[in-house]
Amino acid sequence: MFARMTILQVKLESIAEAVKRFRTVVVPEAKKQRGYRGACLLVDRAAGKGIAVTFWRTERDALANEKSLFYQEQLIKFLEFFSGPPIREGYEVAVHSLAPPVKKGVPKTVGKGKRRTTR
Repeated sequence: MFARMTILQVKLESIAEAVKRFRTVVVPEAKKQRGYRGACLLVDRAAGKGIAVTFWRTERDALANEKSLFYQEQLIKFLEFFSGPPIREGYEVAVHSLAPPVKKGVPKTVGKGKRRTTR
């Protein structure tokens, strides 16, 4: 697996809107791209910094995505939010581990037959 990381400087007053646009516009479109395996957006709201990471089956898929100009088209959607130029880097994913999502309100068994509700 391959990861493309983009480090972003975002205007403090624009962070909430940038996060919303990433979730509602970029992710659904990225899911249609060949080799796409997932994405995450990390934000430091106090510093106005974000790190967007997209995961690709191979480095070749990530490079093809850039060659198709999809990556650049997504960046354009955020120009109004940037307070500095984005920095793009690529990495081989050496270790990738995610816990399964916890569903809210679903009872879980604790100990011998005891049940609790997750929040």
